Amino acid sequence: MKKVPRILVIDDDEGIRKVLSSVLSDRGYNVDTAQYGEEAIQKAKSVFYNLALIDVRLPDMEGTELLLRLEETTPKMVKIILTGYPALENAIAAVNRGADGYLIKPINMTTLVEKIEEHLKKQNEYVKYGEEKVAQFIEARARQVGYTPRQY
Repeated sequence: MKKVPRILVIDDDEGIRKVLSSVLSDRGYNVDTAQYGEEAIQKAKSVFYNLALIDVRLPDMEGTELLLRLEETTPKMVKIILTGYPALENAIAAVNRGADGYLIKPINMTTLVEKIEEHLKKQNEYVKYGEEKVAQFIEARARQVGYTPRQY
């Protein structure tokens, strides 16, 4: 059974949260929302999200600060900054703090979905690669200590 990717939408604008949630849910994603940065952090501590869409300006913190805080909570989460205030400084700060993407509002939904699918595909490839490396290590270690599996 394939796990449905989980996406956390963090934006203080209720309309944007609803539209993004609806569009992404219709695409088959499991979507959760947060209005505040602290709310997003608490949710990320209790649930694994594959990807977060983060508004650059939130009522309780800057989106770039939230990037760092989420990195501590869920290091492998893909984080994409959304902004209605495009500026080179914001883009540089976002990338320097771990953003995997930077999109300008109003958001083109086709571009957003393509970006999400691209990042989730890469994330799945990294997970698969990591699992293969762990399996290879275990097999090598088992041979090293002389373990042979029983035949039933």
